Amino acid sequence: MAHAAASLAAGTVGTETNGSIICPSNVNGVVGFKPTVGLVSQDFIIPISSSQDTAGPMTKTVRGAAMMLNAMATGAAKTDYAATLDAAALQGKRIGVLRGAQGSSPLIKDSFEQALSDMEAAGAILVDIDDIDMPDGFWGKSFDVLKYEFKATLNAYLASTPDTVTTRTLADLIAFNAEHADIELALFNQDIFEQSEGMEGLESESYKEAVAFVQTATREKGIDRLLAEYDVVALVAPSGPLAPRADPVNGDVYAAAIAGYPHLTVPMGTVRGIPIGLSFMGGKDQDAAILSLGYAYEQRTQARAEPTYMQTAEDLPDISKAMRRR
Repeated sequence: MAHAAASLAAGTVGTETNGSIICPSNVNGVVGFKPTVGLVSQDFIIPISSSQDTAGPMTKTVRGAAMMLNAMATGAAKTDYAATLDAAALQGKRIGVLRGAQGSSPLIKDSFEQALSDMEAAGAILVDIDDIDMPDGFWGKSFDVLKYEFKATLNAYLASTPDTVTTRTLADLIAFNAEHADIELALFNQDIFEQSEGMEGLESESYKEAVAFVQTATREKGIDRLLAEYDVVALVAPSGPLAPRADPVNGDVYAAAIAGYPHLTVPMGTVRGIPIGLSFMGGKDQDAAILSLGYAYEQRTQARAEPTYMQTAEDLPDISKAMRRR
């Protein structure tokens, strides 16, 4: 992804369980596409979650993402995603605007409003949506699903590796980290590993109930419900907050929402030199339609900023002046 962001590569591949394509694409000013889970094979992906893991393209343009998806998608009846791109795809389409997901930053809100105006100018019919609350217990159960699936899928993955790999289970990894704690646990502990190791198997009723609860909340009662209830073909929102500094002490300062359906982020410009993206989300297997909507927005705005290779935001003249020590 960094190579695409720096214009050193036309396209790269990312893997996502819970935001790892969309979030870095958002803050690095590139197109990122998380396809419907299952469209791209999970083979050779070091697993976290069998119900959420997928590879996807991270590219300079939506067309680049569509071309890469042509090569990455599996199945007998494959779609030519690049051929279905349409610069007029927004014309007459009802688009749901997730107001509750736009965050509190006035800088991002201003950019989002401009993006909405651009979509309206392209013929889109915008429908405000405020109803995006998750049911009680959702986030805890969604985390449980990851822990259940991480243990099972990682054990299966490690068991398939060559005999030269001596860590064959999650329990082996935990023991290795403890033995080399001065290096492996210098910045982070392994409590999530330990919690996952303590989970039951995927045949347990507790896992089945958790995954059914989470998928129902995000599918039938989530994205599917919003699309049908508001009669829209896609949902849009800012792809995330502004990029924070890398912080080895406090760690990440945001987390991406769980989505099992196609999710595309397209650059919508910069805020004080920092890239921000616009998300397009849709129903299961609506990958081609989501790519086309994002393509139409991209072609109208051309909002991606070419890299300037600054070391920090303080390299910007107005910020540098404000930050100058006296």
